[in-house]
Amino acid sequence: MERRVLLAAGLAGAMQGLGPNPAMAQGAGPALVEKKVFAPGAYRTRGGATIPNLRLGYQAAGRLNATGDNAILICHFFSGNSHAFGQLAANGPMGWWDAIIGPGKPIDTDRYFVVAVDTLVNVNVPDAGTVTTGPASLNPDTGRPWGMGFPVVSMRDFVETQKLLLDSLGVKRLALVAGPSNGGLQAIEWAAAYPDFVARVMPVIAADIDAWMQGWLDIWEAPIRLDPNWRDGDYYGAGREPPLRGLAEAWKIVTLHARDRLWAKQYDRTLPEGQDPARRIGDRFGIERWLDDAAAVRAKTSDANSFLYMVRANQLFLNEHPSLEAAMAQAAPRWLVVPSPTDRVFLIEGVRAFIEVLRKAGKQVETAEVTGSLGHLNGVVAMAPVGERIREFLAK
Repeated sequence: MERRVLLAAGLAGAMQGLGPNPAMAQGAGPALVEKKVFAPGAYRTRGGATIPNLRLGYQAAGRLNATGDNAILICHFFSGNSHAFGQLAANGPMGWWDAIIGPGKPIDTDRYFVVAVDTLVNVNVPDAGTVTTGPASLNPDTGRPWGMGFPVVSMRDFVETQKLLLDSLGVKRLALVAGPSNGGLQAIEWAAAYPDFVARVMPVIAADIDAWMQGWLDIWEAPIRLDPNWRDGDYYGAGREPPLRGLAEAWKIVTLHARDRLWAKQYDRTLPEGQDPARRIGDRFGIERWLDDAAAVRAKTSDANSFLYMVRANQLFLNEHPSLEAAMAQAAPRWLVVPSPTDRVFLIEGVRAFIEVLRKAGKQVETAEVTGSLGHLNGVVAMAPVGERIREFLAK
């Protein structure tokens, strides 16, 4: 569980990703999923650049109905991937929203065709369970990784590449688009981009990316740019070390930002063995040592340039609209907004302001809350108690 919570630490946090196994029809044990790859060829970004060889991983479960309108899209958080449900192997970890997705669960794969996708510029490039296209991918024109020459992509590009996948699968309309944090932002972007394609929207621990949040995102990424090993993104060559120190410091900021004070109480007045900060300035407190160790592990399983590109995609949330109000005016009609009251990333007052924008735009808005000691991360690991609210929302 601790590894799962750590991986979930981005604009929410992390895991892996994949698609359905017919053997699961027998219902014996958790759903086994297989990795699938969507490779449609070239993709033109919203900014006008061309990505010549788009490849994205995805997983799916359930059956698409004859009218193509029982599909649900699950979008992942900042440091996550498409492993939202099921297992990749019999003894492997469960997906990050497995508590609410699967046969007979609130997002019922016996009833719905559920798809989850690895985004562009996914940070989990070293993870074999992630398939993405981004700065660590090979540029076919040079035979070398793109680095910072990779085109800038926005949240809308995440939506457009997902739309290409859904079209290829025969999906005609989404019964629901949902996700936590960065996944919730994608859900909101979907609602604005394709209001007639989306019946329901469920953003969890997400609201608007305003200037205050853009500033926080800049703080998240700053240590990477300060690491001399970053070399303006040119660290993939032989004999060069990746900027692991800067990346670890970045994850440390994200990790603490995504947790609440109640979680940190376990480290009150604790000192690692042999440490005495009152006597030696270089010694560490318990919370500092935990953050150091956790962030160092996370840095080894992610890519620094991809982190920067993911930050920019979040900063470009709804960037094709003049305002949040304008974006929501013509957005999809039905919403279940799920905040965490102790969220330190998307503060509850910001979520309330977002809900007010939706209601003023005439949307049908329901709310539910996720609670617990983990603050922002409640929206990843504490979803089971709101399962019935989700089931009811889908039934309306």
